[in-house]
Amino acid sequence: MKIILAYSGGLDTSVLVHWYANSQNAEVITYCADVGQEEELDGLEEKALATGATAHRTLDLVDEFAQDFIYPMVRGNAIYESQYLLGTSIARPLIAKAQIDIAREFGATALAHGATGKGNDQCRFELTFSALAPDLKILAPWRDADFRKTFPGRQQMIEYCKDHGIDVEASASKPYSMDRNLWHISYEAGILEDPWFDPTTPDNREMYKLTVDPELAPDEAQYLELEFEQGNCVAIDGETGSPSDIIKKLNVIAGKHGIGRVDLVENRFVGMKSRGVYETPGGTILLSAHRQLETLTMDRDLMHLRDSLIPRYAELIYYGFWYAPERDALQALIDDSQKTVSGIVRLKLYKGNITTVGRKSDQSLYDMEIASMDDDESDYAPEDAGGFIRLHALRLKERARKQGYKV
Repeated sequence: MKIILAYSGGLDTSVLVHWYANSQNAEVITYCADVGQEEELDGLEEKALATGATAHRTLDLVDEFAQDFIYPMVRGNAIYESQYLLGTSIARPLIAKAQIDIAREFGATALAHGATGKGNDQCRFELTFSALAPDLKILAPWRDADFRKTFPGRQQMIEYCKDHGIDVEASASKPYSMDRNLWHISYEAGILEDPWFDPTTPDNREMYKLTVDPELAPDEAQYLELEFEQGNCVAIDGETGSPSDIIKKLNVIAGKHGIGRVDLVENRFVGMKSRGVYETPGGTILLSAHRQLETLTMDRDLMHLRDSLIPRYAELIYYGFWYAPERDALQALIDDSQKTVSGIVRLKLYKGNITTVGRKSDQSLYDMEIASMDDDESDYAPEDAGGFIRLHALRLKERARKQGYKV
């Protein structure tokens, strides 16, 4: 059996390479996706080959991640359960898709991942595999009884590496797990499993990698102008850039001001609740500015219709249904709604806060003559409001008359 294994070079995937190659007598090709995690990717090929892999591929997917996954998600204002900006969720379909491409290149018959049997990532990987490569076998070792019997815990994996000369830097008491990409960093498990634990205290604040503690952020506010074209941010303070360039720059700016931290308890797809801490600095600014421009340029009822679909759209991304037909259909509606979302938003950043202080657009639906409280002439006649209200009040009056409604 020839297997393509999603590989990071860490403890879990190092054990998997050796275990599949030796205990399962499989040919293992390792693969790593660079999605902006800023981790040390050099030397992975040498390490994988030394551990038992027959070949390795590292793919630079940063630009594709930003343009084809993050930006479409931003156009939909996708936030899961009103808090989580879906950083890990949106990366998995791309990573899995590229893994399939590697399988086709090598003629592999199976795809393997090291996602835990209690988490969401197993769903995201395998739903993508199923949607794009139903002919390939899926291997999920953490749901394999033999594997779990051999490796019931982290300590057994460390001992296995020592016994087989596998070079890994790991300890049995890692305080939490971390997942990083261009869009965010997530922290969970370990000390964070207690929902009462405070990671922002001076003793714990070093956990955060992308954002300064808002209490320690600059005492002077920073103004920022973001320019959008059809829902996509194309420039910061007049300087254009690719989607990945824009996100990288916003990450630095937002991080300096302590923007983008979220601490939440979320509902996993598999049914349990989970506590997670997230940093999404640039994304928090981007979503805030995008929404503000929509308020100026998008028709009311179109916005309300699209907004009613955001929870479902965010769920599809969180659960792993990026390649499902309903996500495609929702994306088409979302993208059509963005045709007029072009213009500039001015923001003020200060100690973890974002304040909108201006927005303008050639596509603006805002009319000062109509909106003004002064007696300016416009298409709006105050006298018309009486009939408008009476028509909407008719059913309420009839209910009170006929059914005796009382509070």
